[in-house]
Amino acid sequence: MKKYLVIAIVICTTVILFSNCHTAKKTMTSTTTTTPSVTYAVNLKSLVETNCSPCHIPSKGGNKKALDTYDGLKGSIDDAIRRIELNPTDKGFMPFKHDKLSDSTIAIFTQWRDSGTPE
Repeated sequence: MKKYLVIAIVICTTVILFSNCHTAKKTMTSTTTTTPSVTYAVNLKSLVETNCSPCHIPSKGGNKKALDTYDGLKGSIDDAIRRIELNPTDKGFMPFKHDKLSDSTIAIFTQWRDSGTPE
């Protein structure tokens, strides 16, 4: 009788382990955890126009490094992120004379950089 109980426990344990290794579950999990794509045209352009104007928008009279184009922002993204992450009392803080950008806005800049700066 003990022998049958041990065999039943081993079989049940094996079934439970293999039922959790099914490939369909892995596929469903991996497709639901993808992050949406962030692009310059869709996400960053409007953020720059709203938060970096007029200083970094030459057409609005800005005389600082132009960030109103894809190439302009792409070439300066690391410095821009570093500066928007500073506190308002720190030297080099952006946006100058404005409130600090929200964490979610800063995250969009970071996500764009980390995803390869798609246009």
